[in-house]
Amino acid sequence: MNPVLEVRGIDKSFGPVQVLHDVTFAAYRGEITALVGDNGAGKSTLVKCIGGIYPIDAGDYLFDGEQVHVGGPRDAGELGIEIVYQDLALCDNLDIVQNMFLGRERRSGLVLDEATMEEMAQQTLTSLSVRTVKSIRQQVSSLSGGQRQTVAIAKAVLWNSKVVILDEPTAALGVAQTAQVLELVRRLADKGLAVVLISHNMNDVFAVSDRIAALYLGRMAAQVKTADVTHAQVVELITSGRSGDLGLTNGVST
Repeated sequence: MNPVLEVRGIDKSFGPVQVLHDVTFAAYRGEITALVGDNGAGKSTLVKCIGGIYPIDAGDYLFDGEQVHVGGPRDAGELGIEIVYQDLALCDNLDIVQNMFLGRERRSGLVLDEATMEEMAQQTLTSLSVRTVKSIRQQVSSLSGGQRQTVAIAKAVLWNSKVVILDEPTAALGVAQTAQVLELVRRLADKGLAVVLISHNMNDVFAVSDRIAALYLGRMAAQVKTADVTHAQVVELITSGRSGDLGLTNGVST
């Protein structure tokens, strides 16, 4: 199976500090790839390179098997890549529909096409089997943490996205809300999207992911199928860059 998103040999430096070293990473349609690594491993930098926020210094960027140039977030969005950051980027003083269409409002002449936006928002939530939201006209300030995460994810998939990247979607959520969000993440993949899940929570990673990509000090230690590794092996990859035959040898991925 060919990846829908693939970056090869990515380097990224900030001044004299090289953050990413020859990183190769892939995400596959209909699968969840967990991107794991300790603080400072380069996860956020890699995602921002994929999202066009940071220009890459070297390497190849492929989408649906074709080499592409992503010069900014708009380019990534046009390819079908959406990123849900940990802060969610939701406006508390707006309702769910207004948040989902923020900056992309539908208009009929000079006025907002509220009916179309409401219908599209409701269809998206329904397609994701979201039943925790009472009204799509609720203000976001009234929502729980899990509901807010749900709205942010629904906003990301509203635009016919092909790849959805989720940055710590269960952080600071309770047990029940975490389960709801993980179910939603699984449904995204089941709908055919390529999902990238950034998480420090190994229980979440093993609960929903199909593949695991482990970064260590800016290098890709391994990208493997979840079924082929143990919890302990992934922890070793995160903390030391290798586990048995897996991982880095003299800075080279095996």
